[in-house]
Amino acid sequence: MTTANYHVAVVGATGAVGQQMLKTLEERDFPIASLKLLSSKRSAGTTISFKGEEYTVEEATPESFEGVQIALFSAGGSVSKTLAPEAVKRGAIVVDNTSAFRMDPTIPLVVPEVNEEDLRNHNGIIANPNCSTIQMMVALEPIREKYGLKKVIVSTYQAVSGAGLEAIEEMKQQTKDILEGKDFTPEILPVGGDKKHYQIAFNAIPQIDLFQENGYTFEEMKMINETKKILHMPELEVAATCVRLPIETGHSESVYIETEKGGATVAELKELLATSPGITLQDDPENQVYPMASECVGKNDVFVGRIRRDLDRDNGYHMWIVSDNLLKGAAWNSVQIAESLVKLELLK
Repeated sequence: MTTANYHVAVVGATGAVGQQMLKTLEERDFPIASLKLLSSKRSAGTTISFKGEEYTVEEATPESFEGVQIALFSAGGSVSKTLAPEAVKRGAIVVDNTSAFRMDPTIPLVVPEVNEEDLRNHNGIIANPNCSTIQMMVALEPIREKYGLKKVIVSTYQAVSGAGLEAIEEMKQQTKDILEGKDFTPEILPVGGDKKHYQIAFNAIPQIDLFQENGYTFEEMKMINETKKILHMPELEVAATCVRLPIETGHSESVYIETEKGGATVAELKELLATSPGITLQDDPENQVYPMASECVGKNDVFVGRIRRDLDRDNGYHMWIVSDNLLKGAAWNSVQIAESLVKLELLK
């Protein structure tokens, strides 16, 4: 059987995630008949190399999507809201990496290892979940499937790359300034558009995105609401605290769960996760083996370790989950969705 080749567009091709998307499409040898690289007017005209060929980045307009079958979007929510429906009108399936459509009840929110079948219900747009949600879902789904799931409490330790390239530069410059005893003025983190800004170098900021009236941030509410939607479990108890650390790439999470059925041993959970798709188990405390952000960069898997039984609850477990937020948290999950669309024969 010969595989068809597809007409693909990448929107936001010059950004951090767009670059990773192209790298991932190349590494996976995704079947591409033609490729369009699209961006804002500001970045149009840039040239990018893909599989040894030079491509000129064009400004994204509604007409850009004529003849495109699959469009990977990662250029910000406002761009997605404007252009994704235009792409769909012209026959493309959109995989959107922003928060624009995630909680729309008519749009599937997909992590292929968890709910690939939801792709069958798309109306042209598929949402890629939040980076911190994705890695947690990959690790929890095998447990949920076998033992049920009642409660999830997560604290995140998130990398600065999640806030964009300028945030990375700010962290590096602040680190240099502090080491050289120079003054500096924070301008980006925790949130560019918020009233106050704090240093990220040598610090931990317990705010990612803006605060809501309930005292949780948007990032925390994204994790809570997306988890329930992906698992089709509106009744699931979920709480999140999201923290930004001075790490360039790789999100880490401390996760506590309570299962429906108690009594699973740590050895059973380890064996289950070690044999589940998209997971690398790194869990040997005796030899100090556990996942670390610095070790996961550039790898597609979700890394799980420090699995232990709660000391007070028979159905309570703790674990540590780490992943490259630009790959599984964004670019790789998007390309994986595209591969699933091919596999399920959902592309025209």
